[in-house]
Amino acid sequence: MFTADSNAATAKLSPLLPLTAAQTQLVDRILNFTTTHLNQPGPAMFAVYGDAGTGKSVVLAHLFNRIQEAARTQSASPLAGTENYFLVNHPEILKVYREIAGQQPHLFKKDIQRPTSLINQISQGKRHADVLVIDEAHLLLSQPDHYNNFYGQNQLTALMATAKVIIVVFDETQVLRLKSYWTEQRLEALMAPVPHETYRLTHQFRMQANDDLVSWINDFTHQRLRPLPQSGGQDYDLRVFTDAEAMRQAIVARNQEVGLSRIVSTSGYPSTLDGGKHYITEGTFHLPWDQYNYTATPWAELPQTIDEVGSIYTCQGFDLNYVGIILGPPVGLDDQEHLVIHLDRYTDAEAFKRRDDLTDPQELTAIKQRLILNSINVLMKRGVKGLYIYAHDRKLSHYLQQTQ
Repeated sequence: MFTADSNAATAKLSPLLPLTAAQTQLVDRILNFTTTHLNQPGPAMFAVYGDAGTGKSVVLAHLFNRIQEAARTQSASPLAGTENYFLVNHPEILKVYREIAGQQPHLFKKDIQRPTSLINQISQGKRHADVLVIDEAHLLLSQPDHYNNFYGQNQLTALMATAKVIIVVFDETQVLRLKSYWTEQRLEALMAPVPHETYRLTHQFRMQANDDLVSWINDFTHQRLRPLPQSGGQDYDLRVFTDAEAMRQAIVARNQEVGLSRIVSTSGYPSTLDGGKHYITEGTFHLPWDQYNYTATPWAELPQTIDEVGSIYTCQGFDLNYVGIILGPPVGLDDQEHLVIHLDRYTDAEAFKRRDDLTDPQELTAIKQRLILNSINVLMKRGVKGLYIYAHDRKLSHYLQQTQ
């Protein structure tokens, strides 16, 4: 019997949960790097790379808890009395970390900040930063964004100008918008002039799937199409649906059994309002997109969201037990059975807002296609126990059904 607490993101990211030996060694290594560079001219940077589900956030939660414990209780530590912050540019994940902070003796909710808020407070002389730990650093803005009150050129460079040590976790295959366009190459160019170290996580912790399915998702999201594995593994439920409503009913059944099962979708559906909501319609399937979540509870943990369709903006960074993904109109198959991305069918205008440093038309087209493929990567890797797939494109749907 499942309980809401067993599915809660706060339980999965708690700094009280045990780490693997390799994760413990990584936390120790980063702590040693931090104390070594804390009293040297900054900044120094440590980057942890890893795909979705490789345990990046778990490592950071343990790391920051130890940093703050040393800062607030260990008078002999180099960290004693330091002012440190945990940053994340994702409102749903921010809620989780703040709730965790409220449960731990050495963490305060004010320790958990959005990058823009901290940058602006530092510039006003209200705060200073010694150590910064940045989750989902691939979501940092890399151009001005007046809507979010960021007027600098790059959030990471702004933070590098203020802190002594910065630790980031980064996955270029989870970059979703032009205004936060990053690659590993761009990150490494920023780190090159300063003391830095890197580490790459490779073990898949979230998905209880075999390596063949994980490799298939990686290939699919790089437009390398091959037959879908016959199964996702002994403990993983992999299914292809030709009827979106049938997939919804299966997800509802899984949700009743184990909880935390949701339908998600790529962009590509009309943005017209119907009764104050935007809907996705596929045959008899008709559900509204996720709504802005004003509660302190993450979207996927709200019981009523079983009747909504999640997006990258509500699901990125979170576990689902079962995920049913709708591959919308932008994702298709051509006559040569090559996976194609139709940019003209993508309806998330926010993702493609213009930036002055990307002007080459061919490069820009490739980047936009990459962002859409990244969104598929993020959504396909949400499911711990199972992945259900429905494709809007008839050729792609037939291919997936015939090759599984």
